[in-house]
Amino acid sequence: MAGKDYYKTLGVNRSASEKEIKQAFRKLARKYHPDVNPNNKEAEARFKEISEAYDVLHDADKRKKYDQFGEQWQYADQFTQARSGGSPFEGFDFSGFGGSQGAHFRTETGDMGSIFEELFGRRKQRSRPQKGQDIEYPVEITLQEAFNGTSRLLSLEAESTCPACNGTGITNNTACSYCHGSGTTPQVKRIEVKVPAGARTGSRIRLAGKGGAGITGGPPGDLFLSIKVKPHPRFERVDDDLHVNIDVPLLAAVLGGEVKVPTPGGKELALKIPPETQNGRSFKLSGRGMPHLGKPGSGDLIAHVKVVLPTRLTPEEKRLFENLKELRPV
Repeated sequence: MAGKDYYKTLGVNRSASEKEIKQAFRKLARKYHPDVNPNNKEAEARFKEISEAYDVLHDADKRKKYDQFGEQWQYADQFTQARSGGSPFEGFDFSGFGGSQGAHFRTETGDMGSIFEELFGRRKQRSRPQKGQDIEYPVEITLQEAFNGTSRLLSLEAESTCPACNGTGITNNTACSYCHGSGTTPQVKRIEVKVPAGARTGSRIRLAGKGGAGITGGPPGDLFLSIKVKPHPRFERVDDDLHVNIDVPLLAAVLGGEVKVPTPGGKELALKIPPETQNGRSFKLSGRGMPHLGKPGSGDLIAHVKVVLPTRLTPEEKRLFENLKELRPV
């Protein structure tokens, strides 16, 4: 093939897939981009070459024409029409038509170089600004983290603002060759997010503007945290109420006493047990449950009594129980 070899420019085989071509371009673009090589004319020229090659090879139609016509692929439709007897260039002067660089059209009315761009699609149209991609990210937390609130450091694969055109999609009044006019480039970014207290399984927390970068100057998308709370071995959550079983010694249940009630936050609360408390009885500790998500207040903590019978009784203790049995026959 005469002239420029776009495959060689990108360092790929002629049978390369679209994915391989894209990967090759991104690798070379990061290496030779003007922002990475300021005041380096050689790198700038190389960047233009790989951008030109990618512009053709990543487009299936352009690539097909290039494979058939080589560097003159832009004129494929005209060549085909000419072979069939037509002439799309009536009125044009083809003097000096020695290749893509030497092509210049003139008519009696003057220079028609701008028509060249219109005929062959050399000028890309900038798309309208669009909002960036919304991102859904699953986050798993413990019940204690849901009780107190927590944070996570996330690694997100998302579109970021193109460093070459600052998200406009345009450089020097033409489509940016680095992002191809989209205004965004793929990037892995790390951000810290906060999960508020009271989050529950199924909560969807919106972080405005933390999603993908806007397209051609549009606003960024949003990040949505999809929350899942791990089951707790001791607490059961019902809405914002928490249920927990507490062990109450037999004597405290019979005569009254005080026991400790745990909370997911790590603190223990004192609970007075009245005399003759039955096994399974529930006590409500108001406002000691899970915080309400996004509003003041909290649910309740419900403590369920589990009477614990004594074991390894001494002879004296057995005698006392025998006396009680005589006083209160079954």
